[in-house]
Amino acid sequence: MKINPVKGTADYLPSQTLLRDYLQNIILETYREAGFERIMTPAIEDMENLEKSEGGDNLNLMFKILKRGDKLSAALDRQDYGNLADLGLRYDLTLPLSRFYAGNRNKLANPFKVIQIDKSYRAERPQKGRMREFVQCDIDILGSDSPLCELELIHTTAAALLKLNIGSFTIRINDRRFLKAMAAYSGFSEEEYDQVFIILDKMDKIGWDGVKAELLEAGYPEKNVETYVSMFGDMESARDSLAYLEEKLSGVLEDGVIENLRMIRESVEATAAAQFQLVFDPTLVRGMSYYTGPIFEISIPEFGGSCGGGGRYDKMVGKFTGNDVPACGFSIGFERIILLLMESGFQIPNR
Repeated sequence: MKINPVKGTADYLPSQTLLRDYLQNIILETYREAGFERIMTPAIEDMENLEKSEGGDNLNLMFKILKRGDKLSAALDRQDYGNLADLGLRYDLTLPLSRFYAGNRNKLANPFKVIQIDKSYRAERPQKGRMREFVQCDIDILGSDSPLCELELIHTTAAALLKLNIGSFTIRINDRRFLKAMAAYSGFSEEEYDQVFIILDKMDKIGWDGVKAELLEAGYPEKNVETYVSMFGDMESARDSLAYLEEKLSGVLEDGVIENLRMIRESVEATAAAQFQLVFDPTLVRGMSYYTGPIFEISIPEFGGSCGGGGRYDKMVGKFTGNDVPACGFSIGFERIILLLMESGFQIPNR
């Protein structure tokens, strides 16, 4: 028998559990003070739901649960190896929330401001700050398409982070509609967007030369690639990157997208009192394809990577009900936050 936990998971000593409880309680109470209500959902989801969730690369990281008994035997007899699993572990908390809302919306407030603090599972390659079993701390607002939802999510998440004393942090913001409009302007087809965005998402690691090389290696026309990459360079040198996009993408970009993001940015700048920064980052992608509008991500200099993120996903609930429901969420990467605090020698006050 093995005494160590499965790779990518962890046991926690009493002192470690005390710290985790303390930090989760701070986050939970901050969310509740802002009017959010907590729900809980199962870790196990139907495989059909998971596979249709547009989770991007996370769909390749799902833990699948084999069918049982006669159903498994029948699938094996048919050599139907692609249909051996009927259940899986959730890879994030957004799909379970959407299913929950679809089944309970008549019992819920509108808009519904919800908290989820729970475990998710991904078949990751374990490394610093990246686990196979991990806690996420989510807040979401369903039932409203107002940009005030994004504002409230940003401020409430920032309030929780400020109480945790993690030091300086930046919230990067973009909009999936910018990404799609830029790809369309450059000549890419809609079927190519996801692959293009996956490559763009590597920019921080491989640089623009690497992005360009991978796009060409994937077989995309050189003209399209040159146009696409040069737009990001032009934005970096522009005095106002949003104004540049407004002019460049006129006729391609949906109406109101620029105004929406500008309002969010200016409102946060006016009320954040220099406690954190909000910056527009046109290279921000977020891995999940289900995002439909503004997207955001938490960056902490000491960590050198994302410590949380979210965005608007107005099409997810409609997969269950047939009618789209506007929705937006923001998640704190709890495991990475607690790792930072432990490395800095954080102690629970007054203990």
